[in-house]
Amino acid sequence: MRHQRTVVVSTALGLALAGLGAIPATAAPSATSATSATSAYVHGSTYAGSAKEAANNKAFYDAVMKSVAKKRAANPLAASVTVYYSTRNAPSFRSQISQSAQIWNSSVQNVRLAESSSGADFSYYEGNDPNGSYASTDGHGSGYIFLDYQQNQQYYSVRVVAHETGHVLGLPDHYSGPCSELMSGGGPGTSCRNAYPNSTEKSRVNSLWRNGLATAFKPAA
Repeated sequence: MRHQRTVVVSTALGLALAGLGAIPATAAPSATSATSATSAYVHGSTYAGSAKEAANNKAFYDAVMKSVAKKRAANPLAASVTVYYSTRNAPSFRSQISQSAQIWNSSVQNVRLAESSSGADFSYYEGNDPNGSYASTDGHGSGYIFLDYQQNQQYYSVRVVAHETGHVLGLPDHYSGPCSELMSGGGPGTSCRNAYPNSTEKSRVNSLWRNGLATAFKPAA
């Protein structure tokens, strides 16, 4: 990795990448197309990330929240949000993606992750990329998570997926953190097998989505 009275709201980012089925290599996310707006899972605690990556992470999260805001009138009492994802373009990682979703769903309360065969809010892709695995967005409501084959063999794959998914939920990278911190990514090295967010990360996601929902469902002035 570089580098509940509950009314479920399905966010709808309208991603052009979602639900397209298998795509040719030329159309898949690539290092060249993603370089301008990526947050990659890297190894080495000396890498501190960049302002561009931090902005990309926030843009991914903000895109989800903007989608929720558009639905506030129809769902004013929503207490949690379900974000739907597609694994169609990452079939080799479907098990790891499912485990990642279960981890996050058991860790936080204000947002849920669920697989969907159509109308997904974001997609997972797989392939080879020298940048490793990354979460990418253009800042305009489109985004995807790319899972690199080699890196997912070198590192604990479920941790890679859960880490990248953390960006969708609003968490930034913190590569200098310990193995117990999910968003430390590859910083702790290949021996780290923790795929769960720590208490601070859980609290942060719950707070982001609770506060985001409060804002999203606030009556328009």
